[in-house]
Amino acid sequence: MSALPKKSFAMVQTAPRTLEPKELPIPEIDADSALLALEACGICGSDYEQYEGLLRTPVPVVPGHEPLGRIAKIGDRAAARWGVDVGDRVAVETMISCRHCDPCLQGSYHLCRERKIYSYIPTTEAPGLWGGYAQYMYLHPNSVVHRMSADLPASLAVIFNPLGAGFRWAVEMPGTQVGDTVVVLGPGQRGLASVVALREAGAGTIIVTGLAADTRKLELARGFGADHTIDVDNEDAVQRVREITDGRGADVVVDVTSYATRPVRDALNMVRPGGKVVLAGVKGFKPVDDFVSDLIVMKEINIQGAIGVTSSGYKQAIRLIESGKVPLERMHTHDFALDEADLAIRTLARQVPNDESIHSCLIPPH
Repeated sequence: MSALPKKSFAMVQTAPRTLEPKELPIPEIDADSALLALEACGICGSDYEQYEGLLRTPVPVVPGHEPLGRIAKIGDRAAARWGVDVGDRVAVETMISCRHCDPCLQGSYHLCRERKIYSYIPTTEAPGLWGGYAQYMYLHPNSVVHRMSADLPASLAVIFNPLGAGFRWAVEMPGTQVGDTVVVLGPGQRGLASVVALREAGAGTIIVTGLAADTRKLELARGFGADHTIDVDNEDAVQRVREITDGRGADVVVDVTSYATRPVRDALNMVRPGGKVVLAGVKGFKPVDDFVSDLIVMKEINIQGAIGVTSSGYKQAIRLIESGKVPLERMHTHDFALDEADLAIRTLARQVPNDESIHSCLIPPH
């Protein structure tokens, strides 16, 4: 690759709902670290929560935790450890673990006691370029990267993160089996990714719920393999699941809705006795009204929280993207320029009149 510039353009969050364009110094690296030249950064629902200040992440900070790019510079030990070199395209995992605490040593590195998360590390912590809303990004020695084919369009390759969540949350964590009935609550990008992952894993019946405003997303869910979709504004979702399953209930229910708490309550009524519920949608620490814990007891429901994606999910996602088996490009709706980060977030959050994105990404200038 050509000689690196001295500074990187970046969009820096300085306060809630405030993103400012800045030039940040491109740091030197050591033998264990690297620099990434970003090709794209996916926009996630949690980007909106960070933008609004709901996550209480530090500022100033470079957001963006779904980075895809090419290695611009790399230390010798990092190259040997990661198996990549200058010019290789890589997908970067969100979390940076210490690799030494008990959770790390037990295999749960995403629950590391000292974990750091790309896009949540302030610019005041050297070297500052910790997020994907930039031209260049620093790769910490404890990063986990995955090589990806350079032949894919960046806007397709960057779907690795939500699709990885689909594989982890809807298949891996609940142990979904061939033939299982699974309800996915929410048809956003991670709900759609769950449908793709479930169909790939051989689920029997897939049911997806959404709002009346989600007509396009529910249609896309059916295109990706959902057997039934439910408009919760006009249908009784719990009753419909009972009808579809002949009163048995679903083997697995996955909640990927944001802020809405009713899906948590509904999940307990939709799942069969002995079934599993995965809660992956953040609710802003709101209580769940009319939560009946006795249903958990009487039905012996297994409830599990899900935070982030781990390597197994990323690997399955990348394998499927590179295979070309599924028209995942149908999920991607918008490319935004890097300096349009504010617009990208507001579009995802339905705050832009007559426009809404499903999966979108930022494309930095080159």
